[in-house]
Amino acid sequence: MGDTDKLIEQHQKDLERIENFRLMDDDFMTRCFDGNVEATELVLNIVLKMKLTVQRVTTQVHVKNLMGKSVILDILAFGENGKCYNIEIQRAEKGAAPKRARYHSSMMDMNTLIAGDEYEKLPEHYVIFITESDVLKLGKPLYRIERCIMETEPPVLFDDEAHIVYVNGEIQDDTDLGQLMHDFHCINPNDMHYEVLAEKVRYYKQTEEGVAVMCKAMEEMRNEAVLEDRRRQALKMIKKGTLTHEQIAECYELTLKEVKELAKEKSA
Repeated sequence: MGDTDKLIEQHQKDLERIENFRLMDDDFMTRCFDGNVEATELVLNIVLKMKLTVQRVTTQVHVKNLMGKSVILDILAFGENGKCYNIEIQRAEKGAAPKRARYHSSMMDMNTLIAGDEYEKLPEHYVIFITESDVLKLGKPLYRIERCIMETEPPVLFDDEAHIVYVNGEIQDDTDLGQLMHDFHCINPNDMHYEVLAEKVRYYKQTEEGVAVMCKAMEEMRNEAVLEDRRRQALKMIKKGTLTHEQIAECYELTLKEVKELAKEKSA
């Protein structure tokens, strides 16, 4: 098979994948929600059962932790009074473990205050996991997790304004939340309940411009995966210490600067 035939075959596979994408597929979801204030407002208003205003929204936000593990947030939205909302799509139960929610919550706070700021300036924030299965195994469509003072009867809310919410994607009933979960699992935009969601899905699946954007994004993801594999292999060789940085760069088609950065990460 020639290079042209391989490209045609890969393009056809990409088109088939795009046709079957759902909002529960995080790469597709983040594309549909990037900068999409209206869709983000819809999700937050239904999940949190309140009328709120989103001022801006971005996706795939890299939150760095210079002293430890960094995270990439699927959706990060900001509302009135500085309130912030992190929405995560998780198909695998492991990806929505309670301690991951705790870590996301802490990372939301980490870069908020600067030296000299009062702690009261910390904005209220929500970490929301939309999961394909019932991760918490209690049969509820939605779980609100709050810190409480347990020595009172009943327990009193600690009120630190840090909230964690799990949405059980398995329940797709006739409630607003159930219909939202139906739309997140829906392949055909014409079968979706909420037009503000269907509009973006339709654009990336059924218009020439939108499909081209998705095809390019998928190609970039493949290239990034190849590059990431080269970095992993190069890091192994750095740890072995049998080759120079120059030899490793040549062997794995990396720049010398990239290899030196990997070596610094290893030392750290």
